[in-house]
Amino acid sequence: MNSFKTALLMSLLTGLFLVVGAAIGGGSGMLFAFVLAAGLNLFAYWNSDKMLLRMFGARQVDAQSAPDLYHLVERLSAKGGLPMPKVFISENPQANAFATGRNPSHAAVCVTTGLLAQVSQEELAGVIAHELGHVRNRDTLTMTITAVIAGAIGMLANFAFFMGGDRRNNGMGMIAMLLVTLLAPFAAMLVQAAISRSREFEADRAGAELTGRPLWLANALASIDASAKRTLNPQADANPAAAHLFIINPLHGGLGGLFATHPPTAERIARLRAMTGESRAPSSGPWS
Repeated sequence: MNSFKTALLMSLLTGLFLVVGAAIGGGSGMLFAFVLAAGLNLFAYWNSDKMLLRMFGARQVDAQSAPDLYHLVERLSAKGGLPMPKVFISENPQANAFATGRNPSHAAVCVTTGLLAQVSQEELAGVIAHELGHVRNRDTLTMTITAVIAGAIGMLANFAFFMGGDRRNNGMGMIAMLLVTLLAPFAAMLVQAAISRSREFEADRAGAELTGRPLWLANALASIDASAKRTLNPQADANPAAAHLFIINPLHGGLGGLFATHPPTAERIARLRAMTGESRAPSSGPWS
């Protein structure tokens, strides 16, 4: 059901993009928007992972430079039947993590130094499993394309608003054109947020099933949420379009409610605890 919902929302997002193109130049503007969307998505498909990792100053690590983290990712990937992703660490005091890559064979998992310092090994396993859930579900590609289209809608809407569009050929009156260019970016934000929230719930479930210990991820989410609220993430603040890729919203002072790119952390924790039939998280035990 969530996959169908995601496909429907992405279709709606693409439709919004074409509508804004029509506001700019009628049929030719719609064609331009379609070609632009195709070009942007093709570029994102091949280059988004490299751009994102560079954006957050991530460095690749291996079994020699970060043995505990690398082998944890290796074990969980093997257990989930996934190819071993590349492993990265970002020098950032905020506890957080994200995954990227166009498919499971070209995936990367990145954690912050803050995460490594603030969570237990069991909680880290829960976080890595969550990110591998995104990889398995191919959310990394879906959410990248979503961000690209949503950003392009805003760019085209601004262009149409300031340039006035082609009111002779697009069949829209001045008021209708203004409504489209003003409301389309907000609609795109709503759709992008809805897609992101849906995929986070699915990755939480996938991660909990992979470790077999939902409370490890629940405890980690509580720690990361607290860290995100008290610790600035300048890299994420400078690149808010990528915020939805993190396990917990890394931004400060962002829009909430309908525009939130992540589900409420309390609801995510409650769902994970419900998977165990417990209302409180017990202390972590060893993992073999």
